[in-house]
Amino acid sequence: MKLSEIKNHLTAVEAVNFVLPDGTRVPENFHVTEVGLITKNFIDCGGTVRKETVVNFQLWEDAGDQDHRLKPKKLLDIITLSEKVLGIEDYEIEVEYQGTTIGRYGLGFNGAAFTLVNKQTACLALDQCGIPAEKQKVSLSAIGSNNSNSCAPGGGCC
Repeated sequence: MKLSEIKNHLTAVEAVNFVLPDGTRVPENFHVTEVGLITKNFIDCGGTVRKETVVNFQLWEDAGDQDHRLKPKKLLDIITLSEKVLGIEDYEIEVEYQGTTIGRYGLGFNGAAFTLVNKQTACLALDQCGIPAEKQKVSLSAIGSNNSNSCAPGGGCC
C-alpha cells in the first residue's frame, strides 16, 4: 500500500486497527512510534546496483498504557508532519512490529482494518546467478527407460 492509500483509508475509518498475518489483532493500545523514510542502496547477486525507498511505520505496544487509542485523525496528522519535515513522497509502506523479533511487513486493507502482510525475499538477478527459472520435471518411470544399467523388476540388481 502506498502512503496516499493509507491517507485515503484514514479519512473513512472510525478506528485504526492492525491485523497480523495469522489473523490476530495488534492490541488496541499500540503506538505508532516512528514514521520514517528508509532508503536502501545495494548490489544484487548479479552485480546490479539498486535502490529501494519505503515509508516506515513502527508499531509498539505499551503495556503500561492500556487506555491509549490512536485515532485516524491523529495518525493522519503524524503522516502529514512526516511528509513535510522529511520530504516523504508517495512510497510503499513497510510496517515494523515486535513479535518474537522485529518483523517487517507490507500493508494492506481489508475494508475495516489495516492488514500486516508477510514479505518474502527473492533473487533479483535470476538470469545472472545460474538459478533455473523453473525446475525441470522428470517422471521417475522415464529415468531408467534409456539406461540398460537401470534396476528393473526381475533385472537381478536387487
